[in-house]
Amino acid sequence: MDEYSGGTPEADHLCVLVHGLWGNPNHMKNVAKALRDQFPPNKLHILVAKRNSGSFTYDGIELGGERVCLEIEEELALIKSKGGHIKKISVAGYSLGGLVARYAIGLLHARGVLDDLECKNFTAFASPFLGVRAPLRGWSDRIWNSLGARTLCMSGRQLFGIDEFRDTGKPLVAVLADPKSIFMAGLARFQRRTLYTNIVNDRSAVHYTTGITKTDPYVDMSKVKTNPLPGYDDVILDPKNPVSPAAPKDPEPLMQSVEKWAKRVPIIATIVVFVPVALLAFFTNAAIQTVRSSQRVKLHESGLAGIKIEGYRVNLWIKEMREAVEDAYENINNSQNQQYLGLSEDDEDNSTEDRHLLSLERKQSHPHFPTLALAPYQFSAIQALDRLGWRKYPVWIHNARHSHAAIIVRMDKKGFEEGWVVLRHWARDEFLA
Repeated sequence: MDEYSGGTPEADHLCVLVHGLWGNPNHMKNVAKALRDQFPPNKLHILVAKRNSGSFTYDGIELGGERVCLEIEEELALIKSKGGHIKKISVAGYSLGGLVARYAIGLLHARGVLDDLECKNFTAFASPFLGVRAPLRGWSDRIWNSLGARTLCMSGRQLFGIDEFRDTGKPLVAVLADPKSIFMAGLARFQRRTLYTNIVNDRSAVHYTTGITKTDPYVDMSKVKTNPLPGYDDVILDPKNPVSPAAPKDPEPLMQSVEKWAKRVPIIATIVVFVPVALLAFFTNAAIQTVRSSQRVKLHESGLAGIKIEGYRVNLWIKEMREAVEDAYENINNSQNQQYLGLSEDDEDNSTEDRHLLSLERKQSHPHFPTLALAPYQFSAIQALDRLGWRKYPVWIHNARHSHAAIIVRMDKKGFEEGWVVLRHWARDEFLA
């Protein structure tokens, strides 16, 4: 990692890389390498954030953002002390790191740090900007939505949207996308906002949330025709026209169906035998990490963790408008058991404002790509974030069943090679120097 990070005093552009949940700086090694292959140390200074490594990502987006903000301020001061002068800044976040980075950017904006810098690129790789609450049917999704929020401590509650951030009465995911917040004002300063979203096999953050969209045309790839971006094989799709409905196909022969099921038998057997053991180990570790995280949060809040938090607890709003509707985000789809928006009767537990929003979304639903059963705060976040303008690149990783890791080549592993197509596209074609 050290061979790619840092820079010389001549470099006037700082790029900050932020890893994701359960991550560490080494996860961003190949992201840094892709940048360094294009920009030498005398042109670009690379900072890979380190303060949120490992289980520290359990502590929540707020604490993570404060740590990254401090780390950036310290790096700017260190560069200046060595005779350097940073004039431009870029930020890239992976997975949860995208949300942490957006929080840090809001703080940098509010503290005036960005006033003397030219904000160039904000990039997100597979970042769940709408949270991770599953809008799908089935017992597995209900279990995931119920247990997931409680196994990741503060980060889980925030990602699943069951938290109330400070005195806002809203989930932090909603506050980050509020047009009046410092977070949106900071994000708007960047000349280019880019995201890369996996369309299949992302078990950590599905397409609708990483692509900031209310539809998912990739649920069944046999029903769509993909349109690749020229020059990038079929890994990156054309952002202007990624897919179109496919022509109807003949029914699959019986023998092919039998062969497919036969291939799944070993997988099913593995799930039956090993998943219960793995779940027990996971929940045991989650309980331990939750206790440790709670202890770190208390130290952080008391100012004993090395950060004077009063300097980072700034006013969240650009305008003094605190008239958010109370209870607007309460009791939203508590028993969500459908994949797409259903009948209007399903909205009875929501506020009048939310029912109106859901009614509009229902009318706009397209028969080929119907609107997912998202929560009102997620629809509002989509609208607000899209107004800023994004360059959205759908990514189709074919050779790895874990596309969430492959999209940034999180490790040098066979099957992750397609992630290099993504990283080189970003460094060569997207990144503004």
